[in-house]
Amino acid sequence: MSEVRHVLVLPDRDAAEEAAEALGERFGLDEEPQLVRDALAGEDDAEDAQWLLVLHDEGGSLDPSALDEFAGEWDGWREEP
Repeated sequence: MSEVRHVLVLPDRDAAEEAAEALGERFGLDEEPQLVRDALAGEDDAEDAQWLLVLHDEGGSLDPSALDEFAGEWDGWREEP
């Protein structure tokens, strides 16, 4: 089995934290997603940061289109690997 990594990009920390909690409930994740702040190039202001949720999907069982739809609920998206 191979591990797939999914990255969801969310507009702010609140959305990312709420989504991280909801991800486990909706998709039955074994481990909590990694929450990472991604400052936009050249910007120091926290208002100009996106937040990433990194999911390790051992065996590739998570449906990418379902993750796309999920991220959209928080005005985010899923990055293609």
